[in-house]
Order: sequence, then C-alpha cells, then structure tokens
Amino acid sequence: MPDFTDSLKPQYDGQAILEAERNRSPIQVHELSKHLLSRNNFLERQSKIVSILQNDPLFSKRNQLNMSRPDRFHVGLARNKKLRRLAKQYAWDLEDYKMAEYLTDEMSPYHLQHGMFATSVFQQSSDEQRAEWLPAVRDFKVLGCYAQTELGHGSNVRGVEATATYDLKAQQWVLHSPTLTASKWWNGALGRVATHAVVIAQLQIPKKEGTGYDSHGPHQFLCRIRDEKTHQPLDGIVIGDIGPKYGYASMDNGYMLFDNFRIPHSALLCRYSKVDPKTGAFQRQGHPAIVYGTLTATRGAIILNARLVLARAVTIAIRYTSIRRQFQDRDAETSSQEVAVLDYPTVQIRLLPLLATSLALHYTGEAVSDHFKKSAAKIENGDFSALAEMHALSSGLKSLCTQYAADGIETCRRSMGGHGFHGASGLVGINSDYLSKPTVEGDNWMITQQVASYLIKKMDEVVTNTAGKSKDTVVGQFQSFLTAKKPFYTLFQGSEINAKEILNAFEWRSAYLSHEAYQARIVQKKSWTSLLIQLHKLSRAYSEMVLVTNFFNAIQSSNLSIETAKVIEQCFYLYALYTIDNDPRSFSTTGAVADASMDALPDHILDIMSQIRPHAVKLVDAWAIPDYLLNSALGRYDGKVYEDLFHRAHHENPLNKTTFNPHWEDEEIVLGSGDGGKILSKL
Repeated sequence: MPDFTDSLKPQYDGQAILEAERNRSPIQVHELSKHLLSRNNFLERQSKIVSILQNDPLFSKRNQLNMSRPDRFHVGLARNKKLRRLAKQYAWDLEDYKMAEYLTDEMSPYHLQHGMFATSVFQQSSDEQRAEWLPAVRDFKVLGCYAQTELGHGSNVRGVEATATYDLKAQQWVLHSPTLTASKWWNGALGRVATHAVVIAQLQIPKKEGTGYDSHGPHQFLCRIRDEKTHQPLDGIVIGDIGPKYGYASMDNGYMLFDNFRIPHSALLCRYSKVDPKTGAFQRQGHPAIVYGTLTATRGAIILNARLVLARAVTIAIRYTSIRRQFQDRDAETSSQEVAVLDYPTVQIRLLPLLATSLALHYTGEAVSDHFKKSAAKIENGDFSALAEMHALSSGLKSLCTQYAADGIETCRRSMGGHGFHGASGLVGINSDYLSKPTVEGDNWMITQQVASYLIKKMDEVVTNTAGKSKDTVVGQFQSFLTAKKPFYTLFQGSEINAKEILNAFEWRSAYLSHEAYQARIVQKKSWTSLLIQLHKLSRAYSEMVLVTNFFNAIQSSNLSIETAKVIEQCFYLYALYTIDNDPRSFSTTGAVADASMDALPDHILDIMSQIRPHAVKLVDAWAIPDYLLNSALGRYDGKVYEDLFHRAHHENPLNKTTFNPHWEDEEIVLGSGDGGKILSKL
C-alpha cells in the first residue's frame, strides 16, 4: 500500500550522476564490449538468454538471501531442471546452456555436469568408453560428480586413501575406503543428486608371487553410485550431503565411503592406463601426470572466470562510489557540495587498480584458454611435450587470479562503506560463493610448489645446457638472464613511461628468483620444506610476469579506437606499476628496477589514476553485466541506488511483514498468533 515515503526523492540523483559520468568520457562502450567479449558470441548469447530468464518467476532473485539452505537447494534443483527444459525448448547449444548457468549465478546441482565430470570422461576415456558414456552425459541421462577430494586429502592427490583393487578371478575392481579419512568429501553434486561418479582411487593389482599388491597410483574409475529407480545409494556405499558451508547454498557437496564395492573391469577409464582383464598386466600410455588433466582444465576455467567475478564487484563499487557523496572539500574557498567518494585518492587506490586488474585477468584468461586448447589437441594426438608447462601455468595463475578476485571482492565491499555490508549490495552472495576458490582445485599456497618445481627444472636444463630445442617460454628468458648483468631498468623518462622496460623488469625478476631457487635447491641441496615460502613468492612473480606480458601483448595488437586504446594502455600501466609498488623489495634486490624509478612510482600511480578516473564508469559498463546478474541496488545501471535500497527494505523484506512480541515476560513470539506464536517450532 502506498505511503508518504513513495513521494520522497534522494538528495542526489544517481541517474543524473551516472549519465554525467558517462558523458565525460569519449570511450565507445559497445566497441570495448565487443573487444572484451567477442569469444563464443558472448554478448549476443547473453542478450538472448537474459531476456528469457529475467521474465521467468522461477529465476527471480528477489529475497533469495532470506531463504534457508534447504530451500535454496530445492530452488536450485528446480532451476537446473527448468534450464534443461529451456535448453530443449529453445534448442540451446552447450555455450548457450553455460551462459544460462552464468546468468543464474548459482553453484547448483547440475553445475559440474559439463565441467569436471564431462571433462574427465572425455579426457580419460578410451574411444569405446567415450562412445558409451558421452551421449548419456551430454543428455543428462547420467548425472555425474568428480569424486577426488577426501576428508583427509585435498591438494595431495597422490595421497588419496580410497583403493581400487583388481580381483583377477572375477575381473572386477573392488572400491574400498579403508579409513574414515578415506571418505570422499566436498564433491559437488554427490550429496543428493549424482547417479554416477568419477572416483579417484589408488589402483592396486595383486602381485604375481606372494602376498600384497603393486600400486600404480591414483586413477579414475566411472561407476553408478545410486539405484536407477529409487535413487538410493547402492549396497556397499554410504553417501550424503556434508552440510552448511560458506556460500554454495544450492550445491549438494557430498561425502561417500565404499565397503568393498565391486565395479566391472571396464569402469577403469583407460585412455592412458590399461589393465589386461585376464592377466592383470598393467600398461601405461603417455605421461603419468595426465591423470590430473581434469584439474588442469578446471583451473583453466577458473582463471577465465576470475575476470568476470572481479569485474562484477568492481562494477558495483565504481558505480556506487561515483554516486555516493561524503564531506566537503576541505580546501575549497567557499562552502561546496559533498565530494563523490570515488574522487578521493584513498578510494581510487583501492578500486582503480582492481579495475585494471580485471583487464589483466581478461587478457591472460583469453591467452591461456587458447594455449590450453592447442596443448589439449597435442595431448589428444599423443604429444605430451606441453603438459608440464600447461600444468605449471594453470597452477600458478589459478593461485594468483583467485587471490586477486577473492581479495578484490572484499576490497570493493569495504570501499563502499556501510552499505557495502548490506545484502542489497550484490556482493554478499558472490563474496561467500567465491571464498572457496583460493582453496578448491588446489590450495593457493600448496599448488605454487608445482610452478616452482617446473621453473627450477627448466633453470637446471638451461644451466647444464640440456634444454635442447625446448619451446617452453621460460627457457629463452633464462638463457638471456644467464648472459646478462643486473639491468636496473629505468621505467620513466620524465613524465613518459616505458612499457617495454616494465615488461623487461617483470621478466628479469622472475628469472632471477628462479635462479635463486635453483641455487638453493640444486646447488646448495636445501630441503624442499625449508624453501616453501621462497617458492611461493617465485610462483607469484612468474604469474605476475605472465599477466603483464599478456596485457602488454594485447594492447600492442589491439584495433581499438585511439581514445579507448589510450585508456586501456593507462590501465596496463596502472596494473604493472601498482604491482611493483606492492612488492618493491623484490624488484629492487633482484636488480629489476632502478632506485630512481622506484622512488617515482607513487607520483606516477597517482597521475595515472587521475587520467583513468573520468572513464571509470564507462570502463565498467564495457563488461556489459546485466542488472539481472548484478542483482545489486548499489551497482544498478540506471543509478537509482537509494530508491532501490529503500524499496527492498520497506516493501520486499519478509521480516517486516510479521509483527513480533518483544516482551520477555510472554512466551508468545508472533504477536496475536493465538497459539503462543512459537515460531521456533516451525524451524
């Protein structure tokens, strides 16, 4: 019912403010959007599918945060099933379906079907197994999960405790969980939905003579885990949902234990490892690390996704801080209007580098995606030469990019002051859901060891002249490093910035730290554990070099208009210089950057931010994130921030529709309910 508040207007007109912000920048938003989001017809798909979802009541996001976890799971499953029906109704292809999942913005029960589950089946299966399983997987006749992580082992895949022992006489595998910590744990879609699982277990074959088994390490097995008709766990399996988590309310992350559960010989995914059904002879084809191919592919997808996650948070924060006014200018000669929060350097230094970082993540995500596709094609044809570099690249970038995005979301929230804490900010869900990324698919600190190990090996090859004709990118960098002296690159010539010298500085620092790690491990024989902190820093330096290189290469080949290209170049400078300024010691002690350039960094960063500031709103507009996906009062495109915030509280909040009895003497909770209003009995 209307009341007097319906006629009130905010002091500042957010819509007019954002319009003025957009008018002050010559950037062509549509041009930049096409430049950023041309892969797989992203913009066209988004426009087509968002128009369907936002008009369907089932996909309404209103009051979603007020739902209990069981209700969120129910809605999540209902939405997933509806998406499958919509896919059939509108003849969506796989990319359309993925777009619908992206816009729904829900880590829900079907989410891993086309991800880790289908990827595993495709990568690890023989041609015969692909023919048998992939059609059913693609048609969702088989609902799958990827059961790798255990209660006691996550990042250390080699340490998983579940066993798959071959019974030569029965020609069957016996899956078994010998300990409580061998329980599969955290596996998405396992808890209540999955009918099948790709199970990672230690492959064991009885020894030909005597007792015991020969273990051949973790392998992937595909098997049914629930009854086809009753959907109950099969005999010999215990399955359930692990319970509440940070975020992922609609995902049934599960646990699973096996009690000598038998599966056929054909359950072993055997593209790269085979066991003779009659003799038990084990044969490996290709590189042993190929069993981790699913993780590598998943990390690649996480890297590409990080840009869009960070872009959402930055979009909300920049639009809102452009509108929000706080305090007058202390140095103004006369009384002035309150200052836009984004005009404060203390806010700019938090948000504008993140805006630049989202672009850095984009260009690297695109480059890595292309690199992975080429490498995957080589592996499919039996060429494993790119496997080590791909694994190291995915590990280092997964660690760095998810840290950027996760930390960036929280930085954006804090930059918006008190309102950033509100559910209507649009950051509560994305913040809690994304918190998992720095630890899932490899803990961000642990997996950096894989990067360091690769770099040390490559440095050893270069030092000992055994690199041969290796095409790994770092080999050439290391060879140049060993023949040079400390360069102390000069980044600035007066007010001009030398982009090439910036690139050289990042490459030099990465090579220098790689050589230091090589010296410590190979020459001085220091223990691996004692080097872990040093190795983590090495991985970050290498990954930051990759980001800067890809950003630099992208702006060199860009066909953007002059005005837009210049602003993107400023974003490159901001990302690179801000990164140097955040770790000045490593650039100084390695001889990568001259002291004079280090001293000049703060002033150049301030100057670059002042040049980017007029374009900030249009830069985030270019990500083309629809209001339906943002689901944010603070970040809405039209700038009606305060109107939306008040409307959600005053008209939509279900808590305001109940009158409570606050008096402690009364047992009644809901006023006038007649039965004591013991609302707790309904929980």
